[in-house]
Amino acid sequence: MTGWIESGKGPRRRFGAGVVMRWLLLLAVGFLLLAPREAGAVRPDEMLSDPALEARAREISKGLRCLVCRNENIDDSNADLARDLRLLVRERLKAGDSDEEVVQYIVDRYGEYVLLKPPVNGATIWLWIAGPALLVIGLVIAFLYARRRARAPEPAAPLSAEEEARLARLLEEGEGTRKG
Repeated sequence: MTGWIESGKGPRRRFGAGVVMRWLLLLAVGFLLLAPREAGAVRPDEMLSDPALEARAREISKGLRCLVCRNENIDDSNADLARDLRLLVRERLKAGDSDEEVVQYIVDRYGEYVLLKPPVNGATIWLWIAGPALLVIGLVIAFLYARRRARAPEPAAPLSAEEEARLARLLEEGEGTRKG
């Protein structure tokens, strides 16, 4: 299927399925280039030779926060401290620790802040409650505001011709007193 594009000045240009396909291909390549990829900062020299241990290390690392980057797990961070934590995780796994023991070792050493998903306990309960509580409070405020707006009185009727003339006189008198 082909069609014509009329331009105000100059010759007509023809477009068809080939042009459309080229644009679609260009868009697809653009999306692929912009699509998020697994960044992963794990270097080949850090990786364990045992694939099962490496998979466990990767799984543990997903739950550990980089203490420098703060909102990145240690596998995605290029910080030196994150590299040290990755090596420490792998070292503990090679020593025979279970996944829970590795995580507990890191938490004992760096505190619960190193966990991307901290456990719910007395110290963190407010962190878990604060987000949903603020959302509920915001929704209640929005509901009350909308309800009050719905009950607002109707706007006053437009001024009559007599009222408009009086207003114009008052405004003119006010202008006269300001200038004088």
